[in-house]
Amino acid sequence: MTPGAAIRIAEAKGFDLVEVSPTANPPVCRIMDYGKYKFMEAKRDHAARAKQKNIVVKEVKFRPRTDDHDFEFKVKHILRFLEEGDKVKVVVMFRGREVVHRDIGFRIIEDVLNRVGEKCLIEKPAGIDGRDMHAIIIPRPVEAVKKPKAPKPEAKTPETVMETKQA
Repeated sequence: MTPGAAIRIAEAKGFDLVEVSPTANPPVCRIMDYGKYKFMEAKRDHAARAKQKNIVVKEVKFRPRTDDHDFEFKVKHILRFLEEGDKVKVVVMFRGREVVHRDIGFRIIEDVLNRVGEKCLIEKPAGIDGRDMHAIIIPRPVEAVKKPKAPKPEAKTPETVMETKQA
């Protein structure tokens, strides 16, 4: 069919002539409402974006001289972040000559991981990056609880049928 004839048919029906595959020989066209097509495509894209889960990395900073109360407070924050489904980056910051005592930083991160161990998985173990020590933890995946199978109903024998009639 000639392009002019296709355009006349599309205009008579009140639609648009849209080129679907320009590289084909001959090019493939379609008669459709292009505005409605674009609207539905945008709606599908929006729905797909709405279903996506954004992974947020929360950062909790410690110092080598962090007090016990502050430590407990920050561990509670880490547990809350993990329950919300966020990744947590545990950071031990060193200042000045503190960087010499890396073993203190490893002990702090190890203590944090021991306290939140049942709620998380370690994505990246503790490591030094400049003057900071980092470890990244992620929430433990939730296992689907399997429902127990319902017992099959027993087949009625002639005796059970007689008993139900007498009752």
